[in-house]
Amino acid sequence: MRRRLGKSDLKVNPIGLGTNAVGGHNIYPNLDEEAGKNVVRTGLQNGMNFLDTAFIYGPERSEELVGKVMKEFGRRDEIVLATKGAHQFKGDKTVFNNRPEFLKKSVEDSLKRLQTDYIDLYYIHFPDEDTPKYEAVGALKDLKDEGKIRSIGVSNFSVEQLQEANQNGHVDVIQSEYNLFKREAEKEMLPYTAANQISFVPYFPFASGLLAGKYDEDTTFNDFRSKNSLFQGEAFKENLRKVDEIRTIAERHGVDVPHVVLAWYLTRDSIDAVIPGAKKEHQVKDNLKALEVTLSEEDIQHIDHIFS
Repeated sequence: MRRRLGKSDLKVNPIGLGTNAVGGHNIYPNLDEEAGKNVVRTGLQNGMNFLDTAFIYGPERSEELVGKVMKEFGRRDEIVLATKGAHQFKGDKTVFNNRPEFLKKSVEDSLKRLQTDYIDLYYIHFPDEDTPKYEAVGALKDLKDEGKIRSIGVSNFSVEQLQEANQNGHVDVIQSEYNLFKREAEKEMLPYTAANQISFVPYFPFASGLLAGKYDEDTTFNDFRSKNSLFQGEAFKENLRKVDEIRTIAERHGVDVPHVVLAWYLTRDSIDAVIPGAKKEHQVKDNLKALEVTLSEEDIQHIDHIFS
C-alpha cells in the first residue's frame, strides 16, 4: 500500500518516520545515538520507506546518522528520503534564508552528510522575509533538473506563500502543523493542496502526546507543555474527555488511540503520509499498526464531530 506524493513519482508507505529524535541533540537532551540509529533501522526493516530529517536537527547530526543507516541498509532506491534547509547561523543568531545560492549550497552540504547522490524530497524549512518564493523554488527546480533532488517541498508556509511558491506548478509537498486539536489548515490550505495535486504532510500529529492517549487528569508537565493552552486546567480535562471518545472507537477496532488518530488523518484530502517521530524501536512498529485500521464513514464523521 503505497501512496504518491504530489505530482512527483515518489511512492511512500503512508506511515513514515520523523527523525528529529535521531541525533536531534538541540531538541531532546540526553539522546542515545545508537538507539536513534536502531529506530531508523527498525523502520526500514519493517517496510517504512519514508524518512524525514532536517539540517537543524542536531544541527547536522540527524542527517549524518540517517545517512549512516541508509548506507548500511544498502538499497537506496527503496528509500524516500526527505530533508530540509533554511536555517543560517549568523554569530549567535539563527535566521531563515531562502536565497537561491544559499539553498543550493544547503542541498550540497546535506548530500555530503547523508552520503547520497540525491535527495528524494527537499523542503524549504521556513520562509524568509525577503526572497520571492517562486525564486526559491526555482533554485530547487534547477537542482531537480540536475538530478540532485527528485521533488520539491516547502514547510511552514502560509497559503499565500505557497501560492506564490507554486506559481509555476513545481511544488509537490507542503509540511505544516495539523492535528485534531489544530485544524486551521482545513479552511484554505487543504482545499488548495487538494486542487493543485500537492501532498500535505502534517507534523505534531499527536499534539505533543495528548492524542497518543498517554495522559490522565493527574499528569503534570514541567516542560514546554506547562505553558501550552491544550494542557491547562479545564481545557486539559475537556481534551482528555475527547481522547477517551476516540479510545472507545479504538477498542472496537482492537487497536489503541494513536492508531485511530493516524488512520483518520489518512482519510483527509491530500494527506498522503504522516511522519510520527519515535525514540524507541517498539514505537516505530506500533505506529505501523495504523495501516491495519479501516475506519467506517460513521467513525470518520464521529471523530470529525468530537473535535469540530
